[in-house]
Amino acid sequence: MRTSLILLSARLLDPATGAVLPQTALAAAGGRIAALGDDREIRALADASTTVIDLGGAVVTPGLVDGHIHPVTGAELTHGLDLSGCGDLDQVRGALAAAVRDLPRGAWLHGWGLDPNVFAGRPVEVAPFDAVLAGVPALLLLFDAHSMLASRRALELAGVDGPRTFDQATAEVVCDADGRPTGLLLEDAACDLVERVAPRPTREERRDRLAAALGAMAASGLTGGHVMDANGDSLAFFTELDEAGRLPLRLRVAPWCQPGTDAEGLRALVARQGVGGRLWRTAGVKIFMDGTVDNGTAWLEQPDCHGESRHAFWPDPEEYTRVIGVLHRAGVPTATHAIGDAAVRHVLDAVEKARAEGGPGPRHRVEHIETVPDDTLRRFADLGVVASMQPTHCCDFTRADHTDNWSRRLGEPRASRAWRCRDLHDSGAVVVLGSDWPIAPYPPLGVMAGARHRRPTRDLSRAPHGPEQALTAVEALRGMTVNAAYAAGEEHEAGRIAVGHRADLTVLGADPLTVASTELADVPVLLTVLDGEPTHRAASL
Repeated sequence: MRTSLILLSARLLDPATGAVLPQTALAAAGGRIAALGDDREIRALADASTTVIDLGGAVVTPGLVDGHIHPVTGAELTHGLDLSGCGDLDQVRGALAAAVRDLPRGAWLHGWGLDPNVFAGRPVEVAPFDAVLAGVPALLLLFDAHSMLASRRALELAGVDGPRTFDQATAEVVCDADGRPTGLLLEDAACDLVERVAPRPTREERRDRLAAALGAMAASGLTGGHVMDANGDSLAFFTELDEAGRLPLRLRVAPWCQPGTDAEGLRALVARQGVGGRLWRTAGVKIFMDGTVDNGTAWLEQPDCHGESRHAFWPDPEEYTRVIGVLHRAGVPTATHAIGDAAVRHVLDAVEKARAEGGPGPRHRVEHIETVPDDTLRRFADLGVVASMQPTHCCDFTRADHTDNWSRRLGEPRASRAWRCRDLHDSGAVVVLGSDWPIAPYPPLGVMAGARHRRPTRDLSRAPHGPEQALTAVEALRGMTVNAAYAAGEEHEAGRIAVGHRADLTVLGADPLTVASTELADVPVLLTVLDGEPTHRAASL
């Protein structure tokens, strides 16, 4: 078999042990690591067609994998006005005013990344922006991507003039005391009422935006991602990019199962398992158990300070339990969005019932786990449920003094049980790290850094939120290598640098285990390798 790639003068890092391997070089063939050894013996495996790269002592890790991303949705949602840097209402108004000045007459304004903390405890509604957006159809996506603000003109064009009822129990057109919409739309069923009347980019534009986003992810050091949706053209786009040699990440895709899915729908989800191409495949099912704390749609055991977050996403949570049982018996792993404590507990109860009735079965996951009480921690390990977490959400959307929207809604002591990465790890759970892009930035070094320092990314001098929940450097690296492979059932072929494992590799300009957590995000990514072929190569190599 032809040797496609040789890396020399390398420090090969094993995240399982935290040690540097004794070998200094590797060879890839057929998309796998074919040999490890010293520079002389590995160089001898090259032929005229082999790419040989001298790394000059750079550090090689197994390819970094984001445990929770939405690349197709993200590529679409992040095209428009970036509001994520706005810290108060005046800054938002200023950004909107500038965008409106450049907007063609009659065109829609799209914004994203709006932080509810800019409202400083006041109601999240479009009224503060009415003067700026007068006559302008606008959709402003809040950072959680579970809610958006629609301008008065956008609501008018969509014919949304009062409350609606949805199959998604937490979806809502929020209205004032007189029944008039405030502009706030909760969950995708409500958002879709307005989104479907807004102009859409062409299919080619959407595919090219996706390709560009995936290319940027590869340049950040990512070799793979666990994709938590398969909506619209997603699978067709993955197929087209894969067949054209333009897919720079290995993708594991979980289509959604929504409330109201009947027996035929479940059979279709089971039948889709394993469908894919060379670098992507459908594996698992994504389910929602609740919404988000920030917009009052999480499912909490006790209501938040506004009396909200009292209900599950499924009108009948026991129907969710039945669906988990069906998928479990069919051998289909599930990934359930569960943010609130009641939602997490219900997922664990459902998995426990499924295992009791159907045996150990596949590996299930809980996504997000933002606040949970002590008695749920050990159950993850006992039930073999993977804890999939996004520590940068804690870093960038909450504050150490609990003056942020998320913490104020929860109140004490729940706000002190934020993103319990350390406690879950120490209780025996397998903790996988990710970004949830486009909710938070995807660069994996930033995700690992956040898991370690738990400080706001834009101001690392500020105090950390829950520093006792920080992971160590090697634990953070495992969260995007060894543990990501385990969550996908791929630990026999991914997540480590070993002969026979996939030649998916990330090459860094410094050791991620020794560099300071506050400096990790700035470490240069020198080379990214997928299936034995470079997808990113710095000019210095």
